[in-house]
Amino acid sequence: MEEKFINRIEINPNVMLGKPVVSGTRITVELILKKLSHNISEDEILSDYPKLTRKDIQAAIAYAAAALSTEEILPLEVA
Repeated sequence: MEEKFINRIEINPNVMLGKPVVSGTRITVELILKKLSHNISEDEILSDYPKLTRKDIQAAIAYAAAALSTEEILPLEVA
């Protein structure tokens, strides 16, 4: 993950069952990505979640990209 975003995302087993969240909130990276994938604009997300900033949304995207870049994908056998 880019250095400027590293402090914006945290994983704490006591917050949202250890899912990655925006630091200091209970807003998960997953929630942000789902909203973006449903074509909800950054402005609307920021309006719905006043604690968020544009940099937090960018951090969530950067975190997801970094997580996927190291993920090992194993093909399933089709029976």
